[in-house]
Amino acid sequence: MKHKEIIMACICDYAGQVRGKGYLSGLGETGKPGGIGLAPTNLMITAFGDIVNSPWGSCGEILMMPVPETEVTVEFISEQATERFVLCDLQELDGSPWNCCPRNWLQRGLDILENEFGLCVNAAFEHEFHYSGVPKRLGNAYGLDAMRLQGMFANTVVNALQANAIEPEMFMPEYGPQQYEVTCAPAIGLAAADRAVRLREIVRSVARNFGHKATFAPVMGVGMVGNGVHLHYSLVDKSGKPKTYNPDAPHCLDSDAACFTAGILRAMPEFIALTAPSAVSYERLQPHRWSAAYNNLADKDREAGVRICPLPKLPDTDPHARFNLEYRAADATANPYLVLGALVWAGIDGLKSKLKLPETMLGDPGVLPEEELQARGIQRLPTSLEKALDMLEQSERLKAWMGNEFHNAYLVNKRSELSLLDGLDPDEQVRRYAECY
Repeated sequence: MKHKEIIMACICDYAGQVRGKGYLSGLGETGKPGGIGLAPTNLMITAFGDIVNSPWGSCGEILMMPVPETEVTVEFISEQATERFVLCDLQELDGSPWNCCPRNWLQRGLDILENEFGLCVNAAFEHEFHYSGVPKRLGNAYGLDAMRLQGMFANTVVNALQANAIEPEMFMPEYGPQQYEVTCAPAIGLAAADRAVRLREIVRSVARNFGHKATFAPVMGVGMVGNGVHLHYSLVDKSGKPKTYNPDAPHCLDSDAACFTAGILRAMPEFIALTAPSAVSYERLQPHRWSAAYNNLADKDREAGVRICPLPKLPDTDPHARFNLEYRAADATANPYLVLGALVWAGIDGLKSKLKLPETMLGDPGVLPEEELQARGIQRLPTSLEKALDMLEQSERLKAWMGNEFHNAYLVNKRSELSLLDGLDPDEQVRRYAECY
């Protein structure tokens, strides 16, 4: 007898967790006819699985509408069941987009960027994670032996990504014990964030199949190396032609790309709660930790908030196609749609305001006098989630971009998450996030 498979219809919620409902295969390309019902309060489940507060309570109903091109199938040689899931849009019962859907928020920003400025974002998320299937051997930073120790895990991950058209580019050992990084090719707009969600879950699925765990938590111990998510981006026109590189412009940034990036830098302290949204994210976002502590722009500096990535100067290298920038103040406790959405909405604001790109600087901005930092438009990023949420709450820009209902719901969700950590020491907080992510 041929068995039907269960497909999970999933959303990526405010905590960056992927949750959903299962339906039987054979119900057509878009899953259950008429969508799959969901209570709005499901989006208020915290990272730890609890609902503390919700603006909707027990009321309301929205629909999960599967997006066929996001479906993932992970098949295993072992007896473990094939895993299938598909990502969904969240809609009102009449089929209109739900205003508090992270995927829809990103799509609305992308539509404005294309319709008003003729531009699209080409983006790729780089993910760092810890894999429990290798020993914590000293001296293995970036080591060949670290690749030997993981066995068939990396090959299985890469093959699963390829099978789902995610176009893996690199899999490598990272600096920390048990730490690895996986990257994929860039994609236009919404597809880039879809790839990020799908990639994380494929890596987790393969790790579980090997009897181990892939952990994407921002830090694995107080004072220890952390796992970042670095978002590379560039601009293209509607036809896909690169619109970022201009060799005659300052920092080689074309005028639109310069305004777009200036918008990101200006709003970065206000939206950091969307891209680094856990209590332990701020253990990582500190000076001299190879992450971002300021909203500064730098050329080839991996501690900048936004880094201008280097260009190879080899023969037959097309700088227009390869030139990109890297946003470094994100981690995998964040919803990828909110990360890319924050950059897109801030970039639009920069384009509308015709913002001037600030000067680059190398090294630690903290050594500069406060007057010079202000003159350069450089701010220390919030040093805790509490402070980041306060800045998000006070930001008129973010209220306008997100809408009051969405803006408030996100704040309620993250403050609920913080309430579940009351009284816990930093080590226990780190442990809980590592368990959940």
